[in-house]
Amino acid sequence: MDSPQVRAGTIAELPEIVAIYNHYVLTTAASFEIDPVTADSRRPWFEQHVGSEKYRLLVVEGADGRLLGWASTGPFRPRAAYGTTVEASIYLRPEATGRGIGSQLYAALFRSLEGADVDQIVAGITLPNDPCVALHRKLGFGLVGTFHRVGRKFDRYWDVAWFQRPARP
Repeated sequence: MDSPQVRAGTIAELPEIVAIYNHYVLTTAASFEIDPVTADSRRPWFEQHVGSEKYRLLVVEGADGRLLGWASTGPFRPRAAYGTTVEASIYLRPEATGRGIGSQLYAALFRSLEGADVDQIVAGITLPNDPCVALHRKLGFGLVGTFHRVGRKFDRYWDVAWFQRPARP
């Protein structure tokens, strides 16, 4: 079997990117979105990644041409002094998890930032989520701290652990 290929996402793939994300919106607390998003509503988010030095959107494509997942970096906080820190996100089709695809995708995302004016990468993970925590630790993230009960979804409160790593470890 050919190994999955990682590359920049395209606007034509936005509906598929959204479909992968909406699985997590509808079935998990991994995203704090409550309602599914649309390709139209996510277009500004997509465009933020086009031609950006710091904000990247990579997809991983299977041998059959189907997207298996995506990963991105985006702004951490809106104030200018946070500009050298990006927040990373990753979402895979459920059937693509546990196969090393997330590690391949994230590693490519972080390599794509080489030479960019990025010093730190952060990620927030809704707990519990042992596989996601393990992925981030494997790729050099360390736990910074946990915010307790900061999100309410599915009639319960959720904790979010924040992880951080240097862009160039």
